[in-house]
Amino acid sequence: MKIGNFDLNKDGIYIIAEMSANHNGCLQNALDTIKAAKEIGANCIKLQTYTADTMTLNCNKEDFIIKGGTPWDSKNFYELYKEAYTPWEWHKELFEYAREIGIDIFSSPFDKTAVDFLEQFNPSAYKIASFEITDYELIRYTASKMKPIIISTGVATIDEIQDAVNICRKVGNTNIVLLKCTSSYPAPLDEANLKMIPNLAQTFGVVSGFSDHTLGSTASIVAVSLGAKVIEKHFILDKSIGGADADFSMDKKEFAKMIQAVRDTEKLLGKVDYSMTDKRKASRRFSRSLYIAKDIKKGDIFTEENIRSVRPGYGMHPKYLKGVLGNVADRDFEFGNSFNFYSINKVIIK
Repeated sequence: MKIGNFDLNKDGIYIIAEMSANHNGCLQNALDTIKAAKEIGANCIKLQTYTADTMTLNCNKEDFIIKGGTPWDSKNFYELYKEAYTPWEWHKELFEYAREIGIDIFSSPFDKTAVDFLEQFNPSAYKIASFEITDYELIRYTASKMKPIIISTGVATIDEIQDAVNICRKVGNTNIVLLKCTSSYPAPLDEANLKMIPNLAQTFGVVSGFSDHTLGSTASIVAVSLGAKVIEKHFILDKSIGGADADFSMDKKEFAKMIQAVRDTEKLLGKVDYSMTDKRKASRRFSRSLYIAKDIKKGDIFTEENIRSVRPGYGMHPKYLKGVLGNVADRDFEFGNSFNFYSINKVIIK
């Protein structure tokens, strides 16, 4: 599966820098954030495409007041989204700039009009936010554009996840990534449940990844070790900019360290490989093999005192020791010489 030119099967972990509201209403901040994401090695910068009116109603009734211990408590939904949205008139310049400097770019649409608007930019993928996983019509319409579709699963039941996957497949889109996500801001470590990452891939037959709302980079590193192919993390140029998502976003220095840690983790995980590379063969000189531990005269018996398994590894494999012991030396053997098949005329292997 590819996202743009990035092959998830061959090219490693696809790292998404989520800009969200971290431009804080300033186009130059948005452009600088894209540049910074490229400089630190992120594979993608991700936007969010909505307006307050496409997200909610301009209403002050109790249902529309945010509460529950979030960073946005006491605001109403309309106020939050009016403050946090990325102006649609910026999108053309943001897409063009990202492509000019060589970083992938796509967005999370929050309704059909956003999908239609984004199609003109031919994004490499679409992202369905965790709170939109229950919007089946949005998923259906987005998947029908036949771009890879990345879906966060933070608030979904297992049946809703299966429904979302089935909807994508029914319209012919099988390029599906499911992200484990804890929809708290920030997310407590003990609610991350990263063991779900391989389970998502196995249960639903898709690529799995992690949308990380925890503080720090530990969770993302563990996610990669558990098989995550995509990592998404909120990214801000500088926390002093402020904004709706600043408190749980990584700045440039922090994000760069996370990327390096993820790349190091990829190297550490490597691949399943039992072959004897040149380096491994060379290292075998430090392994054990059979050596003459005492001078042996012709006619002497090979014993554990005069034939031993020791370092280095230039002699006969230690597995042959039992077959050698008890045989009669057909000539003299000098202390410190390696013992091998050419040392004797006959070895009985037991």
